[in-house]
Amino acid sequence: MQTAYFIHALSPLHPGTGQAVGLVDLPIARLKATNIPFLPGSSVKGVFRDSFRGAGDESRELFLAAFGPEPKPEDRDKDHAGAVAFADARLVLLPVRSLHGTFAYATCPLLLRLARQDLVSCRVADVPAIPAVAEESALVTATSRLVPSGISKVFLEDLDLTSVRGPLADAWAGALGRWLFPGEEATLAERLAILDDETMTFLWETGTQIDARVRLTKTGVVASKALWYEESLPAETVLVGLASATDSRRAGAPFPAEELMAFCLGAARNDLQFGGKATVGRGRARLLPVSAN
Repeated sequence: MQTAYFIHALSPLHPGTGQAVGLVDLPIARLKATNIPFLPGSSVKGVFRDSFRGAGDESRELFLAAFGPEPKPEDRDKDHAGAVAFADARLVLLPVRSLHGTFAYATCPLLLRLARQDLVSCRVADVPAIPAVAEESALVTATSRLVPSGISKVFLEDLDLTSVRGPLADAWAGALGRWLFPGEEATLAERLAILDDETMTFLWETGTQIDARVRLTKTGVVASKALWYEESLPAETVLVGLASATDSRRAGAPFPAEELMAFCLGAARNDLQFGGKATVGRGRARLLPVSAN
């Protein structure tokens, strides 16, 4: 079985790739062909494993069945793969500064199409259709706060886009708002902007957060040649991912896939930390599973 989930960043998120030779010393992970930012599935699984590691004795067998045994040489004859797997979590909403309404949750038909494929594969009901968006336009909702009074424009960063109101924007705002902000759906309806793919590509390549960092010596002085730049996804970024489960592979622990999935993704979590740089506040996030109908 499969379950879709959203990761909502509450602080800047750094899914790093190690060092690079470009202007940014520590860039974020991006998909090869599209350059879309993503959070590797291995990172997601590691975070989940650590979050459940302290589970009580009654959950110990569930934990081992879901994530596999601890790697101990003396237990090689007991090795088995974990029954729960996590795919990469892709960008679906990127926060972008706006001249009106403070900021926008920006997305595009390509990101929505990829998210829709994941949601439909998990049998999520009422997933809206993919809208068509003209170049240099922004599809917004009927209650959008991004459009100045009397002007049919949306101003994002240094972009000047023609605003268009349409029912599919309202449909996506309602669906995403229901999954991300239950009871507060207006939070998304007021700020959702569906841009054309080319404009959104420009934003996910240039609209990330870049921070200059330094290393201090023991005396509190900046160390020589210890300046570097690191990239992060800004707070309020939303990613979508998939988890899949099979029946337990652990001998003597016949847990069905449904029970293992409920153990891992049975409820929203507000206390997870994804990516690197946790000691400087990066990666604080909440996770919201999407229930199938």
